[in-house]
Amino acid sequence: MNSVVLTPGWVWQGGPTRRALGTGVPVGLFLGAFALVESGFWIAAAVVFLLLSPFHGIRVARRMGRAWPGAAQLDAADRAAVVRATRRGADLGDPRLAPAVIDYAEALRNVREQDRIRRWVVAGLATLALVLALYDTHSGERGQAVASWLVLAVFLLDLIWRPGQEDAVVARARRAADAARRTLRRNPADDRP
Repeated sequence: MNSVVLTPGWVWQGGPTRRALGTGVPVGLFLGAFALVESGFWIAAAVVFLLLSPFHGIRVARRMGRAWPGAAQLDAADRAAVVRATRRGADLGDPRLAPAVIDYAEALRNVREQDRIRRWVVAGLATLALVLALYDTHSGERGQAVASWLVLAVFLLDLIWRPGQEDAVVARARRAADAARRTLRRNPADDRP
């Protein structure tokens, strides 16, 4: 479960393919490890990795592109600078990139708002994971029980840790956007050579 808001800045440095690989491969490895723990078969882990990595990576890369379409207009170095400054809440100080900082900060805020309903879905899945973990503990094999409890832990982490992290990123992005607006006021476009 990947969040566009929490997607690391280095993922933005490349184009859509790098974004798909940067988000899909880690999730595929993570879910493949779950498949290995539960089934005990490397082939199951490989199938999960080969199926879910591209599916998840493409889905997240497309969502990232829709969230911040202006990213395509920046070269890799500028895009990385904008993402880094915005996620840190820093003043980039570059009037040329200030509009991109404002745009990216707004994209993060919009994605965060869209994901609020997702919390209810994760809470429902966590409840189901708890039931499954209890069932597997009493009637399943040890690998199934371990995998079930790990899945529950991931859902709980998603419910408890992620919202605070996303709120912090959005708050820092707001500070960076405010700084970018000040930069634009100090450096109006008509005064630039």
